[in-house]
Amino acid sequence: MVVSSGLLALGLGIGLVSRAAPFPFPPSPFPQDTAKGRAVYDKWCASCHGDGGAGDGPAARYMLPRPRDFTAALYQVRTTASGQLPTDADLMTVMANGIPGTTMPGWETRLSKQDRVALLVHLKSFSAFFADSSQQPQPLEFGRAPGGGEPTVRAGRQFYDSIGCAKCHGELGRGDGPSAPTLKDDAGLPILAADLSQHWLFNGGGRVEDIYRRLRTGLDGTPMPSFSDLIDQQFLTDEELWRLAQYVRRLSPERAPEAAEVIRAPQRAGPLPAAPDDSGWADVERYWVPLVGQVIRKPRWFTPAVSGIWVQAVHDGATLALRLTWHDRSASPDTAWQDFADKVLAAVASDDTVVAAGLWPDQVAVQFPRRLADGMERPYFLMGSSADPVYQWRWTSVPGGAVAGLARGLERFEALPGTRVAARAIYDRGAWRVVFTRTLATADTANELVFRTGRAIPIALFAWDGSMGEAGARSAVSSWYSLALERPTPPTAYLSPVVAMALTLGVGLVVVRRAQTRGERGTRGERGKGKGEG
Repeated sequence: MVVSSGLLALGLGIGLVSRAAPFPFPPSPFPQDTAKGRAVYDKWCASCHGDGGAGDGPAARYMLPRPRDFTAALYQVRTTASGQLPTDADLMTVMANGIPGTTMPGWETRLSKQDRVALLVHLKSFSAFFADSSQQPQPLEFGRAPGGGEPTVRAGRQFYDSIGCAKCHGELGRGDGPSAPTLKDDAGLPILAADLSQHWLFNGGGRVEDIYRRLRTGLDGTPMPSFSDLIDQQFLTDEELWRLAQYVRRLSPERAPEAAEVIRAPQRAGPLPAAPDDSGWADVERYWVPLVGQVIRKPRWFTPAVSGIWVQAVHDGATLALRLTWHDRSASPDTAWQDFADKVLAAVASDDTVVAAGLWPDQVAVQFPRRLADGMERPYFLMGSSADPVYQWRWTSVPGGAVAGLARGLERFEALPGTRVAARAIYDRGAWRVVFTRTLATADTANELVFRTGRAIPIALFAWDGSMGEAGARSAVSSWYSLALERPTPPTAYLSPVVAMALTLGVGLVVVRRAQTRGERGTRGERGKGKGEG
């Protein structure tokens, strides 16, 4: 988050806590096991962070943001003031949880606590700052969040607007503000403004308390400043900062999305919602499909811009409508983002492949097999192969529209003649919404999939953000999922259980009646026998 120029000067230029400021702090409670820590580091960390901890491992050149340079002792996720070292507890937290939205994973399930403690000691040995007694960190006091409610949301929104958060993060927090294409970190590398509508990707956590801490501490090494100095100068109050944190959290869904293996498409009577913002989509269930960088085939891509796509589907028995929604910081090609894209491509090595500067469009592809197999067999997910191609719908922002064709690997796509699939798209404040429509049946059964109800239809997605220099193999990809076109429930489905229950009840009554009749006959016989004996 970057404030207006005057506030940015206050936030970054006045009152930044010097790393030389002495703080009394007890020594590390962890044992100094440097030999074991070195062994853990060499096995799990050196390939990214480098043998000497300078963030220059062999894998680092593929990554944005770069791996942490431990020699500089500049850390983003801390409970200490801007410019200060992190505490041991801060470092342990990052090692356990990782940093969402980056290539830094969480190690809690892979490394034992003993290994992580040893690793902590070794990481601190890379910088002399940790050995200097005058540099020891002291956590800030954060307090508790005040009560929430709608007044909180309004107050937080006012503060979000007044200090210029939207300049980088955008009106709806999607990282699409007018300053976003100009952002760079302290190393001069391009850096994206956080998408505040995806709390599961927040540095340091997505709770209100986590957001408030980042507002207080800043993210050192990035354009995101600390606001603690503005509180000290009584430019704003601590409660106002809490209100801002509460508002930012409200920009995201309550829970992080979970991928569902099956995308269900109900059958409906009447017109299908063919426009991206048709009101008919409001009551169609959304499914989250996560995407990752294409890192299998050269040129590999480790910095995908699109982390996932929301999918909705509905059909009327004759036509399928499929809506895709994803966040994108610009409607590419966008000249305002050309310099940013060029810097990304210059910063991220791509298997020694030289990529010329240029403007690329945004793209999305929906992939199916050409025909449904009887078993679980599926084509190769990465756009099939020359021997077993896949059927795809491709939409491109420029010139717009969609085309259907066959992909025979990443490098080869053949458009099929004729217009078989239609697409309509809308870009709105950091998000694309694209609707594909196609008839379920097709005359070209050799190349095009026939959509059948009641079957699990394999589906996969691909996305390209032109403003990140993505094109060709530089893309975000998903694995195979399933699309299920549901059948309408026939009236007999409701009548059959009633009939079955009636028949069961009738049979039961007959059985009971027969048993009662036999019992009565037996009783009369016993009585007659008794009288004869008498």
